[in-house]
Amino acid sequence: MTSPMILLADDEAHITCVVGQKLRSAGFGVTTARDGEEAFELACKVRPALIVTDLQMPRLSGLELAVRLKQTPQTARTPLVMLTARGYILEPQAIAQTNIRHLLAKPFSAREVLRLVVELVGAPADAVPQVPRAEAA
Repeated sequence: MTSPMILLADDEAHITCVVGQKLRSAGFGVTTARDGEEAFELACKVRPALIVTDLQMPRLSGLELAVRLKQTPQTARTPLVMLTARGYILEPQAIAQTNIRHLLAKPFSAREVLRLVVELVGAPADAVPQVPRAEAA
C-alpha cells in the first residue's frame, strides 16, 4: 500500500525541510513547491491527499492557489492547511471558495502540522507506531 502524498508549498526552504522531514518520518510521502504556481502544477500532476501551503508566496498566493485548486476538477476536493502570519485573518467568504480545512499561524511546530495531517487524511498504513516515553519517577 502506498503512503498518502502530502504537498508542502512554501517559499521558505527551512519550513518545507523541517515539516517534510517530520511527515516522512511518520510514513507520509512528501513533495515540495517553492511558490504557488509550482504548487498548482504539482497538485495537478501528483494529486496529493493534502496540501500544506503558506499564504504569502511568490507567483501565486496560497489563497489564490486554494481557489484555483477548488475550480480545477482533478483537485477540487483536495483539502488544504493554510499557514499564515500571526494575526492574519482570512475572510469567511474567501475560505468558502476553497477547501481550506485549517488555518495555522506561524510560528508553529512540525508536530502540530503532523497532527493536522493525520486528522485530515489519517495515518499512513506503513507508519511506525510511536512508543510513548517512560515518565521519570
